[in-house]
Amino acid sequence: MLMTIDVGNTNTVFGVFDSKEEIVFGMRMQTNAARMADEYSVMLRSQMELNELDPAGIDCAIISSVVPPVTEQIRTSLRRLFGIDCMVVGPGVKTGLNIRIDDPATLGADMCCAGVAAKCFYDLPGIIIDLGTASKVFAVNGKGDFLGGIISVGVEMAFSGLSRGTAALPLITGGCVTHTIGTNTVDSMRAGVIIGMAAMMDGFIDRFTAEMGEVKTIVATGGYSPLVLPYCRTKNIIYDADLLLKGMLAIYKKNR
Repeated sequence: MLMTIDVGNTNTVFGVFDSKEEIVFGMRMQTNAARMADEYSVMLRSQMELNELDPAGIDCAIISSVVPPVTEQIRTSLRRLFGIDCMVVGPGVKTGLNIRIDDPATLGADMCCAGVAAKCFYDLPGIIIDLGTASKVFAVNGKGDFLGGIISVGVEMAFSGLSRGTAALPLITGGCVTHTIGTNTVDSMRAGVIIGMAAMMDGFIDRFTAEMGEVKTIVATGGYSPLVLPYCRTKNIIYDADLLLKGMLAIYKKNR
């Protein structure tokens, strides 16, 4: 079985694919650059035992990371637990993705994996939305070329910035928005951030479509997508929580 690990700035997601390429195990934890390899080993083993997944069945692994210190701790943990060396998405790893940005080496591993997944599992041309710590929208053309995109503030970052940058606004989290016109401070902040993010996604979809000429698929991933997507006016957005893990599966198969 293949273990895939997506290390983001806020959360780290583990997934295990069986021989049928179906996910049979998943675990999400907060990303913490100070967490040691032994801690990862303990948490992984306990969660696998709870899910009745035999660690002996894990014979390969691949990691996509934007937090280098965490990468090495997880690689050490997997060597101790399973006796395997983890493939890392980065220079020297074949992806099959033609990256057409100014400096391909600067493309984040997460965006690369999402682009590969879009190419392998969805009809192209496509627009990919990733709503995590940062909000990202990028384009893959009909040939499977990664064209580039936008990077903007994320939901949590927006809430934190509002509170930190003002004297009177509280620090709040996401929640249900019932009216765009808020009648109190908290509701006004939620509407501003969440509906504002949804409107931004709609706007970028329109502008990307105009530049690309044709879009067959719009797929979204990331922890904040379920919070934002219900407020988007674009209704054909596909939510795929496992998009990056699927991309890692495709990359691993290309390199084995």
